[in-house]
Amino acid sequence: MDLDDLEELATKLHGKGSHWDLFQTAAGAGLVLYAAWAGSLALGIRKVFVQVLEAYKQGFRPVVGYELNRLLWQLSHFRAWRAGCYGKVFFRREDFWKADLSDCSNLTVFLAPSVQVPLLERKLLSKLPDEACVVAARFPFTWTPSRDAGESLERAWAYNIKDVRQAKQDTAGGGPAKE
Repeated sequence: MDLDDLEELATKLHGKGSHWDLFQTAAGAGLVLYAAWAGSLALGIRKVFVQVLEAYKQGFRPVVGYELNRLLWQLSHFRAWRAGCYGKVFFRREDFWKADLSDCSNLTVFLAPSVQVPLLERKLLSKLPDEACVVAARFPFTWTPSRDAGESLERAWAYNIKDVRQAKQDTAGGGPAKE
């Protein structure tokens, strides 16, 4: 097949009607939508699932993840099953802002730039017990961390709630009480 034959074939295919054009448009749009979906899905599920699984591997019990997105929630269950942790780690399809955290002793939050940190800090201080530890990934709280590790986007900060409450009392009261 020479160049003239290829041009003639292309002209025939293009001139056959809108079926080919429609197919090309649909395939292109589908590919773009799939890439956007896969990219956003990979970002969301990787962090939430990895944190929950790592907490379980480190011996924390019970381990519960919160996810509102139904697809990410179902995928979390599937990945827990694939990792051999199904029934040992739990994912609730529930709004984290409305969740009862009073029985949590360890909490990991994967923060995004859109999270209102002061609002989250108030919720955690009002709901968590004194012995709780909070680990924030990606973005720190305004509190003084007990410890931090990592660099750049892989950085995490650990906060001891009792220490945070004590520091707030000290700041509000003008310092620690003297004996």
